[in-house]
Amino acid sequence: MNILVIQNRMGMGDLVIFMPFIEAISKKYKVPITCLVKKNSKANEIFKDSKFIKEFIFLERGDRKGEHDGIFGSLKLISKLKSYNFDKIFIFNSSVRFYLISKIAGIPEIFHYPLFKKNKQHIILSAQKFLKDKINIEVESNPVIDISDDKVKLSKEKFKIDAEKINILLGIGGSGPTKRVPAKIFIEVMKLIKNNYDCKFYLATGKNFEEQKILNELLDSNLKDKCIPLDNLKISDILPIIKNCKISICNDSSFSHLSAALGLPTIVLMADTPLVYGSYSPKMYPIIPDGEETVSHNTLGKDKINPKKIFSKVKEIIS
Repeated sequence: MNILVIQNRMGMGDLVIFMPFIEAISKKYKVPITCLVKKNSKANEIFKDSKFIKEFIFLERGDRKGEHDGIFGSLKLISKLKSYNFDKIFIFNSSVRFYLISKIAGIPEIFHYPLFKKNKQHIILSAQKFLKDKINIEVESNPVIDISDDKVKLSKEKFKIDAEKINILLGIGGSGPTKRVPAKIFIEVMKLIKNNYDCKFYLATGKNFEEQKILNELLDSNLKDKCIPLDNLKISDILPIIKNCKISICNDSSFSHLSAALGLPTIVLMADTPLVYGSYSPKMYPIIPDGEETVSHNTLGKDKINPKKIFSKVKEIIS
């Protein structure tokens, strides 16, 4: 049996969130799954060792310049999907476009979210209901990234990671400016941890100007000797480093999803997105801004994240 899953949300985090559902389909039909995903999901790097994935097909869309944009792009995608002779397809959205592409590509069984109902779909509950309704399986929201022991060991040796220290991943970047907690808050947390534990901080961030500014502020502090920047490494090189850490403290970013899926207790600093993005995994411990009872879009709380609350959670986890 040949099965395709379409998960066309943008970014690494969303792919991680949907992995338990892809894995559940694989287990149900006892075959590895082909996935259609966006290239910026870094799927090949993150899930290279997954036994549930057969292959990734990359969706090339964006600003009407991608290979799969427009009518001609759709025809190219139809031709590509036809060549695989898929028996079933699971579409994790309400896209009429993908439904029609699947139909024209001749895929016999097409499972999809209700059409024309994109608004207010819960990222986890909608996926759970979809698989329960369509193929009668229940799926827990607990993503796991498989990574070989050899890679973890080699990374430990290559980067001289001392297992006797409290190695901590700091996910200091973020996809939007309202998600990025200021450097001064991270520095305060780092000082509290340093004063109580023998530690190292591994700084994970992207390359855009604002993220690099936060990184440089941390490196310019008197904590520089405790910091290892990771911004020049590929995701596939960073994953085994994360696996060698004991805990992570991250903005709501790709690295919060990655570290939780790698099994690390992950403190997620929730400043401006729905709380579910920092609480869907049992490995996640969300911290919300002072004065708020919950968090969602437009909470704008990055300056109200309390360093002492973060440190208190660190102590609770480590002990």
